[in-house]
Formats: sequence, C-alpha cells, structure tokens
Amino acid sequence: MNYLEIIEKYYRKDSDLYNILISHSVDVTRKALDIVARHPELNVDLQFIREAAMIHDIGILKTDAPGIQCFGKEPYLRHSVIGAELMRREGYPKHAFVCERHTGAGLTRDEIIDQDLPLPHMDLMPVSMEEQLICFADCFFSKTKLGREKPVDDIRRKVRRFGKRSLRRFDAWVEMFL
Repeated sequence: MNYLEIIEKYYRKDSDLYNILISHSVDVTRKALDIVARHPELNVDLQFIREAAMIHDIGILKTDAPGIQCFGKEPYLRHSVIGAELMRREGYPKHAFVCERHTGAGLTRDEIIDQDLPLPHMDLMPVSMEEQLICFADCFFSKTKLGREKPVDDIRRKVRRFGKRSLRRFDAWVEMFL
C-alpha cells in the first residue's frame, strides 16, 4: 500500500488539513513502532502498522471540525466509519477495520447506544493486536496540539467519558504496552 498516494487522492497536499493529518499520523505511527520495539513478544506485522497508523484518520475530511480545518457536514466521531468506507472502496478491508475501530479505547455496541453516539449500532472494538496497538498509540496525540504527547492520566480522564468499560480497556493496554 502506498498510503501517501491514497491520502493525496483525498487531501490537497498543500492544505493545512493535509499537514495536520500527516503530522498526527506520523506521531501515532512513531508511538506504535516505539512500543513494538520494546515489546517484540507482541509479534505484530510492522508494515501493516506503518500503513494503518498513517491512514487511520483518513475520514476526518468529511467531518465538521473547524479547529482542525475540517469543514464537512458529518459529526467528527463519524470519521472512523467514513475512513473505513474509503479504505474498503480502495480495496483495503483490513486497514478499514483500523479506521473503524480506533476511536477512544474502542466502542462497544452498548456504549454507542447508551451514549446515543452518531455511529452504527455495532461493536467498534479493536480486535487484532495491530488494531489495539494503533488505537492505544492514537490516544496519546491530538490534532489540535500537534507533536505533544499526552500524559497517561490525561488520557484516562478523556477515555473515562465513554464509560468504565472503556477505561478498563485503556488501563489493560497501559499494562500490556507501557
């Protein structure tokens, strides 16, 4: 997969949004690969992690998030399913799962329904080790404060908003990956 070619198919290379997406994705990729370097026992597909971490947020372009130069109509939370649709259309169903399942610490069908989130009523939980790793690494970086890694306690407070189950998942990843 040539992830830059795919990104450039949807994003203008000289745009602020492109630069935000690339900067954020590079940070997430670097974090995921740093974790893998410290944990070879995870036995993950490094090439897939590089590709999927760079493409995981491709769906932001159709969302309404002016603070990060997104001027679409969809709620920001839907960038996950939008990205998954794009990746499936591009012929990358495995990468689509990363897009679809990377939000927060993943979301269960019950969490989506209970919180009336603008997402399909289905489990959007990272399954493979690669999906979990990218989801975890993504928690450490925002698109509004590029290049700054968040402390674990700040992430825990944010993840807690999605419920106790999300927080337990995140805490399990802290034990596994850090």
